[in-house]
Amino acid sequence: MADPRPSITDKRRSFRQLHESGCFAIPNPWDIGSARYLQSLGYKALATTSSGFAWSKGYNDNAVPRDTVLAHLNELVEASDLPINADFESGFASGLGGLADNVRLAVETGIAGLSIEDSTGDRANPLLPIDAAVDRIRAARHAIDKAGGDVMLVGRAECFLVGRTDLDETIARLTAYSMAGADCLYAPGIRSREQIAALVAAVAPKPLNLLIGHASPLTMAEVAELGVRRVSVGGALARAAWGGMMRAARMLADEGRFDAFADAASGVELDDFFRDDRRRRQLG
Repeated sequence: MADPRPSITDKRRSFRQLHESGCFAIPNPWDIGSARYLQSLGYKALATTSSGFAWSKGYNDNAVPRDTVLAHLNELVEASDLPINADFESGFASGLGGLADNVRLAVETGIAGLSIEDSTGDRANPLLPIDAAVDRIRAARHAIDKAGGDVMLVGRAECFLVGRTDLDETIARLTAYSMAGADCLYAPGIRSREQIAALVAAVAPKPLNLLIGHASPLTMAEVAELGVRRVSVGGALARAAWGGMMRAARMLADEGRFDAFADAASGVELDDFFRDDRRRRQLG
């Protein structure tokens, strides 16, 4: 009997098609359970979250070893029928050769997309010089093309996240990454309608990913009207889960009270969901 689950090629093809028109949400699970639940809600694609996964493993963001991240990517690809976009941080290598090797390893996990950011982790010099960042996008592009070319490359400009809120610099970086081979562009930290519209126009006709990881007044419909093609939430779903756990645990520790459990998900509902999900996958 043929496997009814979509192949890696199918996932990558559908992922590219999602970026061709309209606007879609691409939420960020941090483990198998959250990925399968999000899939059940009808989303068309998922993206990993470096922060959400790091916290689940007891790390701070950007501190998880490369091989642990690669195993996580493989796990989510196997767990979900949806295309997976990888938050691949800055590529886990300082040199271009190492970056290319790591991108190849990520592609081999079966992901449909992969992002490379331009941050350094150095507070004194938080962003790579633009020429160096462009070289890294080119190296990632070459590695993807050598592996077959069907994985989407996302170029990330981290300017606003590190306090460099000059929109012109962000636009210059994104357009340079686009010319270097990025298929989709992304500038986390952008919030205002004016900023969003400016970035959409600057990178067109290529798609823009917008991060909304806060209680934004914008809706998906309004974001779509601005020309955004996809919306991710980063670590927001993981933070929401952590927020509920932390509030309940602190209330119990500080006050000896259990009130916060009133908002907890039903254990019966969760068991029923995962039981049915497992059966569907076994029968499928």
